[in-house]
Amino acid sequence: MKDLPRAYSVLFAVLLGPFSPSPPLAPAEAPTAGEVVLGDCLGLAPVGRYGRVPLPVDILQAEMVGGRWKAPKAGDKLALPGGATRTWEATTAKDGAVNHPALRGGYLFWRVKVDAPRVMLLQASGHALAYVNGEPRTGDPYSNSLVSLPIALRKGDNDLLFHVGRGSLRVRLVPPEKPLFLDTRDTTLPDLLEDDSKPGLGAVLVVNATEKTLEGLRLRATAGDAGSFTFLPSLTPLSVRKVGFYLPGGSRARGKVDIRLALIEGKGEATHELSRTTVTVSVPRRDQLHKRTFGSAIDGSVQYYAILPARPLQKNGPPPALFLSLHGAAVEADGQAAAYEAKTWGHLVAPTNRRPFGFDWEDWGRLDAMEVLEHAQKELKTDPQRVYLTGHSMGGHGVWHLGATFPDRFAAIGPSAGWISFWSYGGARQAEKPTPVEALLQRAASPSDTLALARNYAALGVYVLHGDKDDNVPVREARTMKEQLAKFHRDLSYHEQPGAGHWWDASDEPGTDCVDWAPMFDLFARRVLPRREAVRQVDFATASPGVSGWCHWAGIEAQVKQMQPSSVSLRYDPGRRRFTGKTENVARLALDLGHVPPGEPLAVELDGQKFEKIAWPAKTSRVWFERKGENWAQTSHPSPSRKGPHRCGPFKDAFRNRMVFVYGTKGTKEENAWAYAKARYDAETFWYRGNGSVDVVPDTVFDAAKERDRNVIVYGHGDGNAAWKPLLGDSPVQVRRGEVSVDKHTEKGDGLACLFVRPRPGSDTASVGVVAGAGLTGLRLTDRLPYFVSGTGYPDCLVFGVETLTRGSRGVRGAGFFGQDWSVDSGEFVWQER
Repeated sequence: MKDLPRAYSVLFAVLLGPFSPSPPLAPAEAPTAGEVVLGDCLGLAPVGRYGRVPLPVDILQAEMVGGRWKAPKAGDKLALPGGATRTWEATTAKDGAVNHPALRGGYLFWRVKVDAPRVMLLQASGHALAYVNGEPRTGDPYSNSLVSLPIALRKGDNDLLFHVGRGSLRVRLVPPEKPLFLDTRDTTLPDLLEDDSKPGLGAVLVVNATEKTLEGLRLRATAGDAGSFTFLPSLTPLSVRKVGFYLPGGSRARGKVDIRLALIEGKGEATHELSRTTVTVSVPRRDQLHKRTFGSAIDGSVQYYAILPARPLQKNGPPPALFLSLHGAAVEADGQAAAYEAKTWGHLVAPTNRRPFGFDWEDWGRLDAMEVLEHAQKELKTDPQRVYLTGHSMGGHGVWHLGATFPDRFAAIGPSAGWISFWSYGGARQAEKPTPVEALLQRAASPSDTLALARNYAALGVYVLHGDKDDNVPVREARTMKEQLAKFHRDLSYHEQPGAGHWWDASDEPGTDCVDWAPMFDLFARRVLPRREAVRQVDFATASPGVSGWCHWAGIEAQVKQMQPSSVSLRYDPGRRRFTGKTENVARLALDLGHVPPGEPLAVELDGQKFEKIAWPAKTSRVWFERKGENWAQTSHPSPSRKGPHRCGPFKDAFRNRMVFVYGTKGTKEENAWAYAKARYDAETFWYRGNGSVDVVPDTVFDAAKERDRNVIVYGHGDGNAAWKPLLGDSPVQVRRGEVSVDKHTEKGDGLACLFVRPRPGSDTASVGVVAGAGLTGLRLTDRLPYFVSGTGYPDCLVFGVETLTRGSRGVRGAGFFGQDWSVDSGEFVWQER
């Protein structure tokens, strides 16, 4: 669909003792057809360190990556660093469920024996991921029962290995109802308003339980006499894809509408219906709480947001305000909106964070919030000067994060029960005395450091709300922020509700007080965003121009030290047409002159250096200055080929802009199998964590000359992926069998892995992300990298060896940021001795 523009991790650090002795393991047997009953299995206590770290430690995965893994037997031991061991102990599943304290970070293993090859559905919950005969498949750590994945069982023995994080696991192996079918366990659907006949956007799962790529399918949606057809993307083998479709338009009566969906192949008389199902959507009044959907520019998926419409006291009044409300963990957006009473003077809009847990309102959660804000402002025609940000718990953290990141987008913010950062609450750790590599990895995660950007709150009204008996998010989080803001903030209100816990309501009035707090909205009502021409002073800091480069008329477009906080303090004097101020860690500065009357020359003073009689720009409304050593120089419009807010890395930034995953087919049989399995796993993971929908295609189908402004993720290496040469032939980073080269530096060995990002050739905006290895061992080393986990950071380029699975960051060979011209020479790279 061309007009339909995809982490959380449990900390598995606790090491528990071995399982109690149990009878020997017997393989699960299955008849020719029907469910495979999983019984006796083996368990292994935790053998690693996970959480919000870019390079987890896992001794068992080190065995798998190194090719030393073999199916365990009861009593087998696994040696840990330092001399300790873990023992595989027998246990039993009852009705498909296993509960044991050792499963907080441990493993479960089943051997399944079948008498003939078959495709089954793996329905599991509670696990971080599963390995099916060595291939990774996405997990269901939140136990929300979304995961039902088609897997191929071969004749004879099949190995199922689960990594489990929360103490329990439920697993079923059931036959698919059909080779290809619609699955309604995970839909995204709008509410269809009774006075609106426009077609809507929805999304539903399609399960391809065959071992072939399926193309040319259509999805038919009908409601009454109205219908629509949507052409579907290709469906890769043994996969689940959430596909968007058009809901039929037409007049609707308030209540419920059944939408009949059918999966169609063929044309004309050869049309054949493969699967059908029905979904039900609500038809509320326009002034009632409802859901709206839109096509996301991140990955082309269908997302929704909830609206609690304003109920104005009079018609034809001023444009309404907009309150952007961010939900907490495990909360749906429509549930968040339902906790409020409708306001007379503004619409309440609740984005999803891509999922109820999503991305903690960072990374793709942050992108989702800002996409929704832009979409809702356009759809609802709200007042651009009256935009407010609030949220609860994880959403309260989102308020702190978005408010610090985009201070010119909101007039005031109101975090409730919000935590500050992953380091204060989320279990993340920062090395007190980091090595150069560790320091660079920490910088790659710097957009998560809320306190480093705290002075951006100075321009905002702030209301902090917290219960003083909160047993979920400690009140110390609010008190810390109060202490920090009190040093400079002049518009801060603070309230601790006596005796209140995490979720509370102090009155019988409509709305839940811990989110719908009247004094907070009173503060909102007194605050407006200034018009640009009224802004005289800009004080702004950013961790990365690629995340947030602009505030009002000042743009930090490049940094001296990348992903280290940069700041400007600038003042505009309209009478003298002069900009004056100071900068820190800024390599390129832009000034937007949209608020300045055109014609007469300008004057600029930066860090004491003066530029007089600057001619009014002829072709643009901006002027640029670039740091040359210790001095500034006025420069022309920078080339889009250079780094800037439009494209500047780091690695995770490649997973946006309707990215497509391209897996290699030109390597060895084992390398090709890995490339497809890894691309599918990443697509599944982004679906599970981010409600995503990603195109996954082989290099033989991908055409680098088409859709050049679309991001691409390449899986494989230069000898095994045909997309490498057109996309990465001129890259200073090259990965071939047996070696990784970064400009003039070369590392040897097939156990090396490399992540990096480059500008896409022929595009001013698109990027190419690369998941590569110098051999099968290095490729497998990337299997479980948690780059879809919020709070983890990867620089522009990272080269690492199998030692990372036992030694963490000490196994990194090198890491760095490319320069502003995307070269290594002008960038910052560190190499680590082994």
